[in-house]
Amino acid sequence: MPSQRADARGEKPCGDYDRATAHLDAPLAVIDLRAFDANAADLVRRSRGKPIRVASKSVRCRALLERVLARDGFAGILGFTLAESLWLARSGFPDVLVAYPSADRAGFAELTTDAGLAAAVTVMVDDPAQLDLIDAARPRGAGGGEEVRVCLELDASYRLGAVRVGARRSPLRSPDHLAALARSVVRRPGFRLVGLMAYEGHVAGVGDEVAGRPVFSRAVRVMQAAARKELARRRWEAVRAVRAVAPRLEFVNGGGTGSVQHTAAEAAVTEIAAGSGLYAPALFDNFRSFRGRPAALFAQPVVRRPGRGVVTVLGGGYPASGAAGADRLPVPYLPTGLRYDPQEGPGEVQTPLLGPAADGLAIGDKVWFRHAKAGELCERFDALQLIDGDRVVDTVPTYRGEGRTFL
Repeated sequence: MPSQRADARGEKPCGDYDRATAHLDAPLAVIDLRAFDANAADLVRRSRGKPIRVASKSVRCRALLERVLARDGFAGILGFTLAESLWLARSGFPDVLVAYPSADRAGFAELTTDAGLAAAVTVMVDDPAQLDLIDAARPRGAGGGEEVRVCLELDASYRLGAVRVGARRSPLRSPDHLAALARSVVRRPGFRLVGLMAYEGHVAGVGDEVAGRPVFSRAVRVMQAAARKELARRRWEAVRAVRAVAPRLEFVNGGGTGSVQHTAAEAAVTEIAAGSGLYAPALFDNFRSFRGRPAALFAQPVVRRPGRGVVTVLGGGYPASGAAGADRLPVPYLPTGLRYDPQEGPGEVQTPLLGPAADGLAIGDKVWFRHAKAGELCERFDALQLIDGDRVVDTVPTYRGEGRTFL
């Protein structure tokens, strides 16, 4: 087996991963615990003392959620569906904010009939119709059952005239819009307004130093600087408007892995959302302000050697969500110097890889990849091998491994 193949940054020899998993057949997925913990520490450093709410969609493994939440500086979970959030709350996680509105009537019926779940789970609302849906699911009609904790979402996108940059999320853009919905919530029996959220994905999830694209990177930095300034002002005004309606607002959530330090500097923000930075997937290589250590990898076995300078591994076609493009593909990571065949790319059942490093690989060897995004890797594997140095120290199930596929 090839030994001590160094990665491009000189951070982790491939031999460690090979030795740790020598007793295991690929395909498999691993978490490098030393990198995971270092990334967690860096997030805390950048959060400037404000607690980090962990985005579960980027982790999708209960054991690793427990690991990071046991660290100082982390508190609470940002869930991605109501069903997932209820499951996590039933599993003992005491503070789960659902990051997206839901139309899960069965979930709302459960939430409004279980006092423990109602105390642990906060739902996201940006439209009065969502409140109607919850009321319709209550066992005793509108206002019946347990009080539902509610968070409002502010649209964080940046606009220059007709140009819009950022995710299409909440329709609530102005402080007046938020205040109007806040009044609707506090007047309505069975609901309690506890939080406000704004996710600046155009800052937190868009790299500002993309290799080989200096002009694009400079343009991104200019856009992000202007967007941060505009959002900080508008978020402050929105929080003030909502607090005028609900003075006991418990939290104001903002951020994302790529904007932790910027969002933490805003006085109006009380907690930071982050998750992808724990795994440091390939899309997060393109930020100037921080450097994560790759912590989540998967291995595919070499099953063919079609010719000089080429090997073929089994499977590997695991594209990430988002606008289709090369940046959504997994990155051949170790050994260094491998690339996709442009005529095939990563395939459903086989993936040819080109480059001089191919000639050092034998049938049965592992090729290590990084996924473009964080938690989506866990939808492909039912278990994660936890590696410390050159040893597997534990095997833990992903959501998939526990029979849970929420989206």
